[in-house]
Amino acid sequence: MNNSKRFLRMMVLSMLIALGVVISPILRVEGMCPMAHFINIICSVLLGPWYSLLCATLIGIIRMSFMGIPPLALTGAVFGAFLSGVFYRASNGKIIFAVLGETIGTGIIGAIISYPVMAFIMGKSGLTWLFYVPSFTFATIIGGSIAFMFLKKLSKNGMLKKIQMSIADKSYDDNSGIVSNTASIAAIGVIIYLVIRVLVSVFELTSPIWSYISTTVIIGFSVVAIIYYLVNKSKNGVGND
Repeated sequence: MNNSKRFLRMMVLSMLIALGVVISPILRVEGMCPMAHFINIICSVLLGPWYSLLCATLIGIIRMSFMGIPPLALTGAVFGAFLSGVFYRASNGKIIFAVLGETIGTGIIGAIISYPVMAFIMGKSGLTWLFYVPSFTFATIIGGSIAFMFLKKLSKNGMLKKIQMSIADKSYDDNSGIVSNTASIAAIGVIIYLVIRVLVSVFELTSPIWSYISTTVIIGFSVVAIIYYLVNKSKNGVGND
Protein backbone atom coordinates (compact mmCIF):
# COMPACT_ATOMS: atom_id res chain seq x y z
CA MET A 1 0.00 0.00 0.00
CA ASN A 2 2.82 2.42 0.87
CA ASN A 3 4.58 1.70 -2.43
CA SER A 4 1.31 2.30 -4.23
CA LYS A 5 0.85 5.66 -2.51
CA ARG A 6 4.42 6.68 -3.32
CA PHE A 7 3.84 5.84 -6.95
CA LEU A 8 0.60 7.83 -7.01
CA ARG A 9 2.31 10.78 -5.30
CA MET A 10 5.02 10.76 -7.96
CA MET A 11 2.40 10.65 -10.68
CA VAL A 12 0.44 13.55 -9.19
CA LEU A 13 3.65 15.52 -8.69
CA SER A 14 4.70 14.91 -12.30
CA MET A 15 1.28 15.96 -13.57
CA LEU A 16 1.34 19.16 -11.51
CA ILE A 17 4.83 20.01 -12.75
CA ALA A 18 3.78 19.48 -16.37
CA LEU A 19 0.58 21.46 -15.83
CA GLY A 20 2.47 24.25 -14.11
CA VAL A 21 4.88 24.61 -17.03
CA VAL A 22 2.06 24.60 -19.57
CA ILE A 23 -0.30 27.08 -17.88
CA SER A 24 2.35 29.43 -16.41
CA PRO A 25 2.27 31.77 -19.46
CA ILE A 26 -1.42 32.56 -18.78
CA LEU A 27 -1.76 36.16 -17.54
CA ARG A 28 2.02 36.30 -17.10
CA VAL A 29 4.15 39.43 -17.17
CA GLU A 30 7.56 39.78 -15.55
CA GLY A 31 7.07 39.64 -11.80
CA MET A 32 3.54 38.27 -12.01
CA CYS A 33 2.58 34.67 -12.72
CA PRO A 34 -0.82 33.91 -11.12
CA MET A 35 -1.13 30.33 -12.33
CA ALA A 36 2.14 29.38 -10.65
CA HIS A 37 0.53 30.26 -7.31
CA PHE A 38 -2.54 28.24 -8.27
CA ILE A 39 -0.31 25.17 -8.78
CA ASN A 40 1.62 25.86 -5.54
CA ILE A 41 -1.55 25.84 -3.45
CA ILE A 42 -3.01 22.77 -5.17
CA CYS A 43 0.23 20.84 -4.62
CA SER A 44 0.49 22.00 -0.99
CA VAL A 45 -3.03 20.79 -0.21
CA LEU A 46 -2.68 17.47 -2.03
CA LEU A 47 0.92 16.54 -1.22
CA GLY A 48 2.27 18.79 1.54
CA PRO A 49 5.02 21.43 1.87
CA TRP A 50 8.06 19.42 0.77
CA TYR A 51 6.46 18.12 -2.39
CA SER A 52 5.13 21.60 -3.11
CA LEU A 53 8.63 23.03 -2.66
CA LEU A 54 10.02 20.40 -5.02
CA CYS A 55 7.23 21.06 -7.53
CA ALA A 56 7.83 24.83 -7.53
CA THR A 57 11.60 24.36 -7.82
CA LEU A 58 11.38 22.00 -10.79
CA ILE A 59 8.80 24.17 -12.58
CA GLY A 60 11.04 27.19 -12.03
CA ILE A 61 14.13 25.43 -13.36
CA ILE A 62 12.27 24.20 -16.45
CA ARG A 63 10.85 27.66 -17.14
CA MET A 64 14.26 29.28 -16.71
CA SER A 65 15.98 26.68 -18.91
CA PHE A 66 13.51 26.45 -21.79
CA MET A 67 11.45 29.65 -21.67
CA GLY A 68 14.09 32.23 -20.86
CA ILE A 69 12.35 33.26 -17.62
CA PRO A 70 14.57 35.14 -15.12
CA PRO A 71 15.27 33.79 -11.60
CA LEU A 72 11.94 35.27 -10.51
CA ALA A 73 10.58 31.87 -11.59
CA LEU A 74 12.23 30.52 -8.44
CA THR A 75 12.24 33.40 -5.98
CA GLY A 76 8.61 34.12 -6.78
CA ALA A 77 7.47 30.55 -6.19
CA VAL A 78 9.48 28.43 -3.76
CA PHE A 79 8.85 30.37 -0.53
CA GLY A 80 5.12 30.57 -1.08
CA ALA A 81 4.92 26.93 -2.10
CA PHE A 82 6.55 25.76 1.13
CA LEU A 83 4.69 28.13 3.47
CA SER A 84 1.39 27.23 1.81
CA GLY A 85 1.88 23.58 2.76
CA VAL A 86 3.10 24.44 6.25
CA PHE A 87 0.15 26.73 6.97
CA TYR A 88 -2.33 24.21 5.55
CA ARG A 89 -1.10 21.41 7.80
CA ALA A 90 -0.66 23.66 10.84
CA SER A 91 -4.30 24.73 10.50
CA ASN A 92 -5.36 21.09 10.24
CA GLY A 93 -6.62 21.42 6.70
CA LYS A 94 -8.04 24.93 6.37
CA ILE A 95 -7.77 25.80 2.68
CA ILE A 96 -7.77 29.53 3.36
CA PHE A 97 -4.55 29.11 5.35
CA ALA A 98 -2.89 27.48 2.34
CA VAL A 99 -3.73 30.64 0.42
CA LEU A 100 -2.43 32.80 3.27
CA GLY A 101 0.88 30.90 3.33
CA GLU A 102 1.28 31.38 -0.41
CA THR A 103 0.47 35.07 -0.12
CA ILE A 104 2.97 35.75 2.67
CA GLY A 105 5.66 33.47 1.22
CA THR A 106 5.45 34.93 -2.27
CA GLY A 107 3.96 38.40 -1.86
CA ILE A 108 6.29 39.44 0.97
CA ILE A 109 9.26 37.06 1.45
CA GLY A 110 9.77 36.05 -2.18
CA ALA A 111 9.26 39.61 -3.42
CA ILE A 112 11.88 41.05 -1.05
CA ILE A 113 14.43 38.31 -1.77
CA SER A 114 13.92 38.87 -5.50
CA TYR A 115 15.44 42.34 -5.22
CA PRO A 116 19.09 41.36 -4.49
CA VAL A 117 18.84 38.43 -6.92
CA MET A 118 17.70 40.63 -9.81
CA ALA A 119 19.73 43.72 -8.87
CA PHE A 120 23.10 42.19 -7.97
CA ILE A 121 23.13 38.83 -9.77
CA MET A 122 21.16 39.73 -12.90
CA GLY A 123 22.36 43.36 -12.94
CA LYS A 124 18.92 44.92 -13.35
CA SER A 125 18.85 48.59 -12.40
CA GLY A 126 16.15 50.82 -10.98
CA LEU A 127 14.94 48.32 -8.37
CA THR A 128 14.17 48.76 -4.67
CA TRP A 129 13.63 46.27 -1.86
CA LEU A 130 9.86 46.42 -2.30
CA PHE A 131 9.81 46.72 -6.09
CA TYR A 132 8.23 43.29 -6.63
CA VAL A 133 5.82 43.34 -3.66
CA PRO A 134 2.85 44.82 -5.59
CA SER A 135 3.04 42.49 -8.60
CA PHE A 136 3.79 39.37 -6.53
CA THR A 137 0.96 40.14 -4.11
CA PHE A 138 -1.51 40.86 -6.90
CA ALA A 139 -0.53 37.61 -8.63
CA THR A 140 -1.15 35.61 -5.45
CA ILE A 141 -4.57 37.25 -5.08
CA ILE A 142 -5.53 36.05 -8.57
CA GLY A 143 -4.00 32.58 -8.38
CA GLY A 144 -4.97 32.06 -4.74
CA SER A 145 -8.60 33.00 -5.38
CA ILE A 146 -8.85 30.50 -8.23
CA ALA A 147 -7.21 27.77 -6.16
CA PHE A 148 -9.42 28.50 -3.15
CA MET A 149 -12.66 28.22 -5.13
CA PHE A 150 -11.45 25.08 -6.92
CA LEU A 151 -10.38 23.30 -3.73
CA LYS A 152 -13.51 24.31 -1.82
CA LYS A 153 -15.59 22.77 -4.58
CA LEU A 154 -13.60 19.54 -4.32
CA SER A 155 -13.96 19.62 -0.53
CA LYS A 156 -17.72 20.07 -0.64
CA ASN A 157 -18.33 17.08 -2.90
CA GLY A 158 -15.91 14.90 -0.93
CA MET A 159 -13.38 14.49 -3.72
CA LEU A 160 -10.58 16.34 -1.97
CA LYS A 161 -10.59 13.99 1.01
CA LYS A 162 -10.71 10.95 -1.29
CA ILE A 163 -7.74 12.19 -3.28
CA GLN A 164 -5.75 12.93 -0.14
CA MET A 165 -6.55 9.50 1.33
CA SER A 166 -5.40 7.77 -1.86
CA ILE A 167 -2.06 9.54 -2.22
CA ALA A 168 -1.08 10.99 1.16
CA ASP A 169 -0.36 9.79 4.67
CA LYS A 170 -3.08 11.97 6.13
CA SER A 171 -6.31 13.47 4.87
CA TYR A 172 -8.02 16.66 5.98
CA ASP A 173 -11.60 17.76 5.98
CA ASP A 174 -12.21 21.50 5.84
CA ASN A 175 -15.51 21.98 7.64
CA SER A 176 -15.29 25.76 7.82
CA GLY A 177 -18.64 27.44 7.27
CA ILE A 178 -19.37 30.13 4.72
CA VAL A 179 -19.18 32.94 7.27
CA SER A 180 -15.84 31.68 8.62
CA ASN A 181 -14.35 31.41 5.15
CA THR A 182 -15.64 34.85 4.18
CA ALA A 183 -14.13 36.38 7.31
CA SER A 184 -10.85 34.53 6.71
CA ILE A 185 -10.55 35.85 3.17
CA ALA A 186 -11.15 39.40 4.36
CA ALA A 187 -8.70 38.86 7.25
CA ILE A 188 -5.94 37.89 4.82
CA GLY A 189 -6.44 41.22 3.08
CA VAL A 190 -6.17 43.04 6.39
CA ILE A 191 -2.99 41.14 7.31
CA ILE A 192 -1.32 41.94 3.99
CA TYR A 193 -2.43 45.56 4.30
CA LEU A 194 -0.83 45.82 7.75
CA VAL A 195 2.38 44.13 6.56
CA ILE A 196 2.71 46.61 3.70
CA ARG A 197 2.07 49.54 6.03
CA VAL A 198 4.74 48.27 8.43
CA LEU A 199 7.24 47.88 5.58
CA VAL A 200 6.42 51.38 4.37
CA SER A 201 7.13 52.72 7.85
CA VAL A 202 10.33 50.68 8.36
CA PHE A 203 11.83 51.60 4.99
CA GLU A 204 10.48 55.17 5.20
CA LEU A 205 8.83 55.00 1.80
CA THR A 206 7.18 58.29 0.94
CA SER A 207 5.79 57.56 -2.51
CA PRO A 208 1.96 57.74 -2.61
CA ILE A 209 1.93 54.55 -4.68
CA TRP A 210 2.33 52.47 -1.51
CA SER A 211 -0.86 53.89 -0.06
CA TYR A 212 -2.57 52.99 -3.34
CA ILE A 213 -1.14 49.46 -3.27
CA SER A 214 -2.15 48.76 0.32
CA THR A 215 -5.65 50.09 -0.31
CA THR A 216 -5.94 48.02 -3.49
CA VAL A 217 -4.95 44.86 -1.62
CA ILE A 218 -7.55 45.24 1.12
CA ILE A 219 -10.27 46.20 -1.37
CA GLY A 220 -9.32 43.26 -3.61
CA PHE A 221 -9.60 40.71 -0.81
CA SER A 222 -12.84 42.29 0.40
CA VAL A 223 -14.33 41.94 -3.09
CA VAL A 224 -13.23 38.29 -3.26
CA ALA A 225 -14.79 37.68 0.18
CA ILE A 226 -18.09 39.26 -0.87
CA ILE A 227 -18.20 37.27 -4.11
CA TYR A 228 -17.47 34.04 -2.24
CA TYR A 229 -20.22 34.80 0.29
CA LEU A 230 -22.83 35.66 -2.32
CA VAL A 231 -22.03 32.66 -4.54
CA ASN A 232 -22.25 30.20 -1.66
CA LYS A 233 -25.10 31.76 0.31
CA SER A 234 -27.84 30.68 -2.08
CA LYS A 235 -26.44 27.15 -2.34
CA ASN A 236 -25.74 26.32 1.29
CA GLY A 237 -27.20 29.05 3.49
CA VAL A 238 -25.16 31.02 6.00
CA GLY A 239 -25.71 29.00 9.11
CA ASN A 240 -23.21 26.16 8.59
CA ASP A 241 -20.50 27.42 10.82
